[in-house]
Amino acid sequence: MESQPALDADSSGGSDRPDRILTVPNALSMVRLVGVPLLLWLLLVRHADGWAFALLVLSGVTDWADGKLARLLDQYSRLGALLDPLVDRLYLVATVGALLVRGILPWWVAVLLIGRDIVLFFTLPVYRKRGLPPPDVIYLGKAATFALMSALPWLVAGQEDWALAGFGRAFGWAMLWWGAAVYLWTAALYVWRAFAVARAVPAAR
Repeated sequence: MESQPALDADSSGGSDRPDRILTVPNALSMVRLVGVPLLLWLLLVRHADGWAFALLVLSGVTDWADGKLARLLDQYSRLGALLDPLVDRLYLVATVGALLVRGILPWWVAVLLIGRDIVLFFTLPVYRKRGLPPPDVIYLGKAATFALMSALPWLVAGQEDWALAGFGRAFGWAMLWWGAAVYLWTAALYVWRAFAVARAVPAAR
């Protein structure tokens, strides 16, 4: 992503967070970041779908843990506000891209999911030119991200020869369709917000 927190991240109040680096949540985010190339290697080189499924589940657990620890330990930071949503998006893009390469996902699903974030990226200058922070989080968008990040591991698990393969495919596709629909709906809401701001607030000189 870019220098501002992702739109569906818990990014409110990021500008007044302390500029700390060595925190437990940031360490967990860095561990998750190292897992992205490992995930691509497991999916595209080794085709070790069982291990890829475990890595995605572990990433989801640590994603939840770093947010919880940031609150419990009062270890919020600007780096964490940027790093956590960045890693989330990298996992989403890496998994969608790998499943596309392997023919598990159709190309238009990848275009919709990745294109959505690209479109939202280009709405951010509307706020910057007016000296405004990024828009408030639409929590429905967080729910959509959660659904997608739940769907992808099960789609991977559905490729394995095990008892839950059928469940994995069915559950994964159901969550993918629901999450993608809400993901696109919240994108439309963000674009409408940016359009309304552009019309109502003059750009700063």
